[in-house]
Amino acid sequence: MDISNLIQTVLIYALPVIFAITLHEAAHGYAAQYFGDPTAALYGRVTLNPFAHIDPMGTVLMPLLLYFSTGGAFLFGYAKPVPVRFDHLRHPKTDMIWVALAGPASNLLQAVFWGVTLYLLVASGQNERFFLEMCKAGMLTNVVMFAFNLFPLPPLDGGRILVGLLPWRQAVWVARVEPWGFFIVMGLVITGVVNALWMQPLMQLTFGLIELILSPLAALLP
Repeated sequence: MDISNLIQTVLIYALPVIFAITLHEAAHGYAAQYFGDPTAALYGRVTLNPFAHIDPMGTVLMPLLLYFSTGGAFLFGYAKPVPVRFDHLRHPKTDMIWVALAGPASNLLQAVFWGVTLYLLVASGQNERFFLEMCKAGMLTNVVMFAFNLFPLPPLDGGRILVGLLPWRQAVWVARVEPWGFFIVMGLVITGVVNALWMQPLMQLTFGLIELILSPLAALLP
């Protein structure tokens, strides 16, 4: 593997990834506090300080090891989950949906932001490859996080949203999956099920939505 290409890739993705993770987790904390649970604030997690959310193993070491071992073909990481006491929310079952949705929503907004920045750079005649590639990396990173976290299985955000939407009896059954949910999701990721049946279709739809939102800026391009 070309070490110079690796360093360049890390530098291009570093800022978008840090922002994507930090704002995602902080959004959960802000939403939980808004709906009545101060737990995240008490643990110092309602903050835009990235060091409060970065997990040394899951955010740094694991992605780098996977990148090296697979030649960049497979990459996975995670941040420290924001502590939320759903029983402290004013309306636990419905408020859970908004708290869970806050993280992916922040990634969708960031993807749009990076897209706007890309359009503005191109329209202004900026041709510095590093900044253009960073904008593209920001869009891709946030769309991936948006789609992956919406996968409907606890402990992912999509699973929490599903629990909040289902009737009580079905919600309890889905919630019981959470202790093993991470391992189930990893198994589905490794076998390609998540990518083929969930990630690719949802990412395609998301990029289509972003393209539609950004379409007025197309007039700025030469």
